Amino acid sequence: MKSEKEKMLDGELYLASDETLSKDRIHTRQLLNDLNQNLPGDSTHKVNIAKKLFKHVGKDFGLEPPFYCDYGYNISVGDQVFFNFNCVLLDINSITIGNRSMFGPGVNIYAATHPIDAKTRGSQLEFGKPVTIGDDVWVGGGAIICPGVNIGDRSIIAAGAVVTKDVPADVIVGGNPAKIIKYIDQEKKMV
Repeated sequence: MKSEKEKMLDGELYLASDETLSKDRIHTRQLLNDLNQNLPGDSTHKVNIAKKLFKHVGKDFGLEPPFYCDYGYNISVGDQVFFNFNCVLLDINSITIGNRSMFGPGVNIYAATHPIDAKTRGSQLEFGKPVTIGDDVWVGGGAIICPGVNIGDRSIIAAGAVVTKDVPADVIVGGNPAKIIKYIDQEKKMV
């Protein structure tokens, strides 16, 4: 029989109140407290904490506290990734971010979701869907990326956008729900 943590990681219904998962979240909160109380200018300390938190941290990682996540161990970031102030990543399932991607202040990425059926939802069961963000993606401030979304390379998510569906490569999306506003050709010219 699978543990609640195994169910969570496999995207199945699970109980977040499980003792192991509760301990994992407390450990994460302790690391986040250290990260978020970090003295300005001490980027080495921030990176060291991120390496303890995340599954993978690439080269030249940047982050401005405060930053929040559920577990951290489901987050993988490539090289030259930057998070501005007040980003939240609900990582009950994998959140994978490619190289050279940037996140404005207040960006929220949700791999966590709940059942549509009220009776199941009322039983406190929840589940997650992985989120994948490609290389060279720019996510504007206040944007929300919903569970199960994949964002293609070189795309731009406008500030305040709510991304509920996959985004192809080389586009700009915006709005609620986010829709394609413009296409970007291979030479980076607007079409």
